[in-house]
Amino acid sequence: MFDNLSDRLSKTFKSIRGQGRLTEANVKDALRDVRRALLEADVALPVVKQFIEKVQQRAIGQEVSTSLNPGQAFIKIVREQLAEVMGVEAEPLNFNVEPPAVIMVAGLQGAGKTTSVAKLAKLLKERDKKKVMLVSADVYRPAAIKQLETLAEQVDVLFFPSSADQDPVQIAKNAHAEAKKQFVDVLILDTAGRLHIDAEMMEEIQHLHQSIKPCETLFVVDSMTGQDAANTAKAFNDALPLTGVILTKTDGDARGGAALSIREITGKPIKFIGSGEKVDALETFHPDRMAGRILGMGDVLSLIEDAESKIDQKKAEKFAQKIQKSGAFDLEDFLEQLQQIQNMGGVGGLMGKLPGMSQMKDQISGDVAEKEFKRLEAMIHSMTRQERRFPAVIKGSRKRRIAMGSGTTVPDVNRLLKQFTQMQKMMKKVSKGGMKNMMRGLAGKLPPGMGGMGGMPPGMR
Repeated sequence: MFDNLSDRLSKTFKSIRGQGRLTEANVKDALRDVRRALLEADVALPVVKQFIEKVQQRAIGQEVSTSLNPGQAFIKIVREQLAEVMGVEAEPLNFNVEPPAVIMVAGLQGAGKTTSVAKLAKLLKERDKKKVMLVSADVYRPAAIKQLETLAEQVDVLFFPSSADQDPVQIAKNAHAEAKKQFVDVLILDTAGRLHIDAEMMEEIQHLHQSIKPCETLFVVDSMTGQDAANTAKAFNDALPLTGVILTKTDGDARGGAALSIREITGKPIKFIGSGEKVDALETFHPDRMAGRILGMGDVLSLIEDAESKIDQKKAEKFAQKIQKSGAFDLEDFLEQLQQIQNMGGVGGLMGKLPGMSQMKDQISGDVAEKEFKRLEAMIHSMTRQERRFPAVIKGSRKRRIAMGSGTTVPDVNRLLKQFTQMQKMMKKVSKGGMKNMMRGLAGKLPPGMGGMGGMPPGMR
């Protein structure tokens, strides 16, 4: 998300750097580019106007501090204003009610509502240690009830059965009674979606809301619809007392107009963003961190949280101890490290969260890296256990067999073995002289255009 906006803003900031003072003239030029970039990102016009006015008020005539150049001072102002537009800080769910806390989820068809319900259940179960139950009141699509049942089983939470011939209000009341009996902490109610907003739909969902009185009413909206997403959310908010928004399909949205428009237009916070089809691809929305991502500053805090929640800590500790003791590193270890990266969203997921990586998209393609990971995995899985543990035994006939078994070529296998040898050398440096030696070695292995420590992005040198 925000790829196009990030690219445009980085070019704008380059033009204002190197000047001794932020003046009305140079700020005006920069803001013209920022305005154009925001409009191209499909941000709603009233939001753009208000944003530009506030940045202009703060930037014009501001003296640059000794530690900042004008470009950095301007970026700081833009970042703070972006965070303010999106809500400044993350807003948690309200569980300050007698259990079970009911979360009602609404939205249009095709926005990813049912999948988001399952993702939210998994997040609450694993992160907040809540006992969660799911129920579907979508009596118009029997397939939706079955889909939610399958997803509930997949994320290992309770499911309350319902059927297409039942009344949605009665389904909700029965599920609430059952959730109380089973001492459930959170009951998530998936409501019926429509292809468009209509009076009948709104009347039904209002009746459902009044009867169940949820502590949270979340609206699921597709980020790829841009500022239309904000307008749809506003229409729902006029009919229902929404408490927040779940923004879906952010991995397919290069503009980001919805994220920058929703809070300003509806007055309601974005609470979660979905960035993929997997059931763990939902994260808390942090406006301040997202502002950093937009400006290419990365989001290291979210990266650390991902590492803590998605990396197998026991395996990581065992691996670290093994490297520190002996420096021994085989292809099974190599495969494990690849899988850990995949668990954290792959290279594509990591790039947006690492400082400076937005400037390196031309050299590193997330999609190409993901395909390469799969090829490497296929080749390692085609090896015997002995070959994975002692790669030196892999010669001519073995290479041909591995290539045939993985649908690759002998040169591909050779490339894998070369990459592994380089990684093995770095791991030996870790065991002998710590991380500095490894980073020195890694800097020397960077591809053209990124070579040497000077080629690394600011903040990573």
